[in-house]
Amino acid sequence: MDDRVRSLLLVAALLGAAGVALGAFGAHGLKSRLDAQQLAVWETAVKYHLIHAAALLALALSPHAPQLRGAGWCFAAGIVLFSGSLYALSLGGPRLLGPVTPIGGLALIAGWLWLARAAITRG
Repeated sequence: MDDRVRSLLLVAALLGAAGVALGAFGAHGLKSRLDAQQLAVWETAVKYHLIHAAALLALALSPHAPQLRGAGWCFAAGIVLFSGSLYALSLGGPRLLGPVTPIGGLALIAGWLWLARAAITRG
C-alpha cells in the first residue's frame, strides 16, 4: 500500500474512533449537562463526523485511492472544521467559531465534488 494511501487509512481509522467516542460521550456524559438545543448541535456534529469518516475509509480502501486523495483530505478537513466547530459551540465555545462551521461544510462538499469529477473524468 502506498504511504500516501496508508495515511488516509490511518486518518479514517482515527476519525472513526474519535467519532464513536464523541458520540458516546454526548449520549452519556453530556446528556444531563447540555440543553436540548446544545445536544442537537452535538448530535449533528457526530452524524457528519461519522458519515464522512466512513466515506474517507471507503475512499482509502478503493483501488482508485491514489487519484482520490484530495477528496479524502477535504473530508478530513471538513470533519475537523465542521464537526469540530459544532462540538466546541455546543459546549459553549466562543461564537467566533460560528463562521468556521460553513467553511468545514464547504470542505465536505468539495470532497464529494472531487469524487464526482473523478467519476466523470475517470481519474
